[in-house]
Amino acid sequence: MTPPARFPAGQITGLVLAGGQGQRMGGGDKGLMPFAGQSLAQRALMRLAPQVGRMMISANRHLDTYRAFGVPVWPDASATGRDSGALSRYDGPLAGLLAGLAHCETPWLLAVPCDAPRFPHDLAQRLSAALDPDTEIALAANARGEVQPVFILLRAALHENLARYLDEGGRKVRAWAMRQRHAITLFDHPGDDPLAFANLNMPEDWQRLAPETAV
Repeated sequence: MTPPARFPAGQITGLVLAGGQGQRMGGGDKGLMPFAGQSLAQRALMRLAPQVGRMMISANRHLDTYRAFGVPVWPDASATGRDSGALSRYDGPLAGLLAGLAHCETPWLLAVPCDAPRFPHDLAQRLSAALDPDTEIALAANARGEVQPVFILLRAALHENLARYLDEGGRKVRAWAMRQRHAITLFDHPGDDPLAFANLNMPEDWQRLAPETAV
């Protein structure tokens, strides 16, 4: 049985991370790629929205297209406040997290990548259930115990902490998260989808992760 959430869903803002470079997919905007009749970003929004109080997207291209999905869209640079010379440097998902934290108006932010179309419907509940009053971050781990650092629930108050880490040259989500007071939630319940955290990185993954193959 899943433990109860520590706080109401209304205290969480959901963030879909769609700001990647898509290098393994020929540089395309992965969040706008089609999957099962809708874009990956739309699917992530629909899957996460029932779990949280409000939603936003982190994206760096095609901003008007993302805004048409009906939620706020924040590019990395608008949150960091760095000069234009830094825009050529790719800071990865941490920069997307920073953008989300900069605009988060709830106590908690829950981030998911746009390219994992089968992430759990109870992700927010199970991550929040792992928290205690002193915990700052909850991370998901698959049934093999492998931490999935971009599936992360974190306190909005960590914004300045993360900004310092990026300014110091840090780029790894897991390395930064492990420096905070954190908890890890293992998604190994009977009936959990073994591909819940699998990413669409290569063309063959589209068939492997098709909805009709889901548990």
